[in-house]
Amino acid sequence: MDVTEAHLKVSTDRRGAGLLASRRFLVTGGARGIGAAVVAALSAQGANGVIFDLNADGAAPAGWPVVSVDVTDEAAVREATCALDTNGPFDGLVAAAGIVPPWQSPANIDLEVLDRTMAVNLRGFVIALKCLTSAMPAGSTVVAIGSLNSWRGDPNLLAYVASKHAVLGAVRSAAMALGPSGIRVNAVAPGPIATEALLERIDARAAVTGCQRAEVLQDFSRPTALGRLATAEDVADAVLFLSSPLSSAITGHLIPVDSGLL
Repeated sequence: MDVTEAHLKVSTDRRGAGLLASRRFLVTGGARGIGAAVVAALSAQGANGVIFDLNADGAAPAGWPVVSVDVTDEAAVREATCALDTNGPFDGLVAAAGIVPPWQSPANIDLEVLDRTMAVNLRGFVIALKCLTSAMPAGSTVVAIGSLNSWRGDPNLLAYVASKHAVLGAVRSAAMALGPSGIRVNAVAPGPIATEALLERIDARAAVTGCQRAEVLQDFSRPTALGRLATAEDVADAVLFLSSPLSSAITGHLIPVDSGLL
């Protein structure tokens, strides 16, 4: 059993069940990747809810319908959430919908790519906040998926970095605004996670970098304190913590999940 397999076994064994019993969540981008891992973790702790994802064919646990919604469309998000109000208000939001654009230098950046990246990564989060939080009861939680690029730059990903910096600003501002109502707002900052989407990007960049998948993943792992990549399940555990009473005094913060990129 390697380090990652052993970690996943411990992670699964410690969760138990029932930490979020009777709580209702909306997870955007929850049909695959990190979002799907989050839904699985919330469901395992007794939560139910709804997934908003353009990939409405994705598998999901029982009690978690997948609704095809463009998170950048305020009218569509509001219509979808209003249609679900008969089941009561949501008391948890996880904003996992996001995109990573292709590499572009600042001198050659496509402004339409910039606009689309900001729309999905920032606007989508803010729309969800706007549509849900006015009806959320005290004790509710909001968790956004940020990034290590919420605080550091990348010469090839100006649009993505700008969007994730903006998400952190939105989290901090929303935490201040919603705190008096008893709603906590936080974010997690994954390092490189070997999701299908990341592997596809590595393969697409191979023509430029000359590096194959295994080599890139090893390069990502080498500088971490734990000597391994964090997993989607690691990120889901952090979201679970921030969505539970175990973090009742934490709001306005960004928690790195990166195996120790120090």
